[in-house]
Amino acid sequence: MYQSTIELITGICTDAVDACEDLGRTFGRLVSSARSMGLTFSGTGTNPVADYNERVVSPVPRYHDLLDKNQWMIRRMAVYGLHIHIGMPSGDACIRFLNQFMHAVPHLIALSASSPFWRGTDTGMAACRPTVYEAHPTAGIPPPVHDWYQFQKLYAELLRTGSIQSMKDIWWDLRPSPGYGTLELRMCDGPATLRELEAIVAFAHAQALLFQEEQDTFTGTSAKPPKRWIARENKWRALRYGLDAQIIDHHTLEQRALRTDILDRLERMAPLGRSLGYEAQFACLREICSRGSSAQRQRRVYEQRGSMEDVLAHNAQECLRQEPIWS
Repeated sequence: MYQSTIELITGICTDAVDACEDLGRTFGRLVSSARSMGLTFSGTGTNPVADYNERVVSPVPRYHDLLDKNQWMIRRMAVYGLHIHIGMPSGDACIRFLNQFMHAVPHLIALSASSPFWRGTDTGMAACRPTVYEAHPTAGIPPPVHDWYQFQKLYAELLRTGSIQSMKDIWWDLRPSPGYGTLELRMCDGPATLRELEAIVAFAHAQALLFQEEQDTFTGTSAKPPKRWIARENKWRALRYGLDAQIIDHHTLEQRALRTDILDRLERMAPLGRSLGYEAQFACLREICSRGSSAQRQRRVYEQRGSMEDVLAHNAQECLRQEPIWS
């Protein structure tokens, strides 16, 4: 939407390693082209110091239509996320996986959290980027549907009432993407480094395969999503506290450390990780849990140096190195 944003995309990839090799090649060309212009890049969910009022809108009619319709709320959308597309065998399967992934929303938010600062201010949150989307009526936790027919009916109602113009206007945390035949995960901040990005994509891929293995425990075409209030509460806690959050168990209502739940999921997915060659990616996820997300690293830099410009420089350095700087 804004000319200060560059979106990197991949082709169709077989796994997380393939996807990140694809992105790495594109990023390498980008850095090479920009060096002569004196430009460098950061991949975090927000620019810690930038003011969205100074952004220049790209000359695309749809963006200007959105500005006219949503006004100040769309102006604030100078934010950056990771979108992961997972191939689906059918529409009903897509809805089943969507409902299953609802349980993993806080995990993916906490692992990718990289937007603690906004316009030079500490928001007190691990990830403030998703709150920019939450203000829009077609964003956030998706409405409950249980099969592809129900989704088609909902989509037709949104179109008929003028609530959306196309699938592009649905900004849910998870959404079917019929044009690609995928389920799109949209809740993640932009990971600060390519190494973390690869680890997070590996987590999502392995989680999908684990869901596939466990599908016999569900009946009909739909896995049971969490209760809506629990889904919203757990998401909020991940946004606010990141890896330090306590989330609510959908079945027992007991509270559980999100960090512990992530590590337990990694243990359950360990056989899949070995078969996929994701040992290094899972090790990175454990390191994020023990040493801190990008949000925690950025705050540490600010606490030690007291300068938001140093935070910005740290983020750019991590992006170019393609791996976290924890020390």
